[in-house]
Amino acid sequence: MRRPLRRDFVWGVSTSSYQIEGAAQVDGRGPSIWDGFCREPGRIANGDTGDQACDHYHRYREDIALMQSIGVNAYRFSTAWPRVLPKGRGAANEAGLAFYDRLVDGLLEAHIEPWVCLYHWDLPQALQDLGGWTNRDSAEWFADYARLIAGRLGDRVKRFATFNEPSVFTIFGYSAGGQPPGTKELESFYATIHHVNLAHGAAVDALRGVAGASIGVIHNMQPARPAHPTPADGKAAAILDDIWNRAFPDPQIIGDYPASLRAGIDLHRREGDMERICRPIDWLGVNHYSPIYAKAEGASPLGFAWAEVPADAPRSPIGWQVDPEAFRDTLLDAHDRYGLPIYVTENGAGAAEKLDAAGGVNDVERIDYLSRYIEAMREAAEKGADVRGYFVWSLLDNFEWGAGYTNRFGLVFVDYATQKRVPKASARWYAATIKAHAAQATS
Repeated sequence: MRRPLRRDFVWGVSTSSYQIEGAAQVDGRGPSIWDGFCREPGRIANGDTGDQACDHYHRYREDIALMQSIGVNAYRFSTAWPRVLPKGRGAANEAGLAFYDRLVDGLLEAHIEPWVCLYHWDLPQALQDLGGWTNRDSAEWFADYARLIAGRLGDRVKRFATFNEPSVFTIFGYSAGGQPPGTKELESFYATIHHVNLAHGAAVDALRGVAGASIGVIHNMQPARPAHPTPADGKAAAILDDIWNRAFPDPQIIGDYPASLRAGIDLHRREGDMERICRPIDWLGVNHYSPIYAKAEGASPLGFAWAEVPADAPRSPIGWQVDPEAFRDTLLDAHDRYGLPIYVTENGAGAAEKLDAAGGVNDVERIDYLSRYIEAMREAAEKGADVRGYFVWSLLDNFEWGAGYTNRFGLVFVDYATQKRVPKASARWYAATIKAHAAQATS
């Protein structure tokens, strides 16, 4: 019989502010970089925006009830910086803070622990106008925002993460151009990496003012593989690995950058910076979906180009590779390299789905994916990885960045026209999985 996960294992779901909240022009919220980016022609599939999204701002109680029905004991969400500080700094917006009060109180009433992530990509536009993350002052802007959230919610929230997937919003925002601000400037890319790391360290220090706070950071960790078994593609994959998987957790937890990045970073590093970045944290959040691939590209300033998934690889409905063994190995590698308790803060499968004739969604491929990945997580735990929790991405179908509303990752189907929520078969499967764990843990 397989050894069960730890008795206090955390089962949760994850979301992010811009992807679900909507209410983009309501109650004093300021514009974020995504509000403007979505309005640039050709940026987002179908011209979609997060203006309404899932209207979670008004429907959060319904969404808490959905979490209760699934049986999760934790909910990881992000606070929206422009909702609580419309100009990014200065005067706070009481209406925005009050929304998070209501959300946290509702979660606690439902016996669901709130896990707050401070940044899931929605920088206030007012700060972008000052240079955003290319401006070294951004570290202090972020620390002030962290203090605001900690001071408001810290009497009830004890789980905080500084950033979600900084590798993603820096690579695609500053070197690939696919996310805001949509630039391709190498020096800005390196500056942004370093300043985000400084912001992380400053926020950790700010959050330490919360009594009993458990502080972490969330990184997207995915094996970077060569497109072809050639030395050139192998080198390209190593560069991608350093940028995608090491550029943030290494300085934050180990205290230095990968060697391949130091020359670019040194242009922006000052004395004492590494000590400011490498602050003690309590846990590591790992987001994982699939391996990624690189090929040699001499014309690329970074020395690699993105490559397609191998043609014979198993794929999810949206074309992402399905490789549970890569997930297992990623967890083991993260455990060995960083030595922190691990929480899987995102894992899931996307699809293009519609309600069937019976008014439901029988998402058997998602169930198969989740089942196989949870099993791989169990294998990693048995081999010694200190894995303490698992959060499905996502509770709800939502705005999926450049894909708009075409990709659905939710356990709950959302009809965006009516905002009707319909739990999918995967929601019932996840509920049964959580119940089975609870029964096993108490037997």
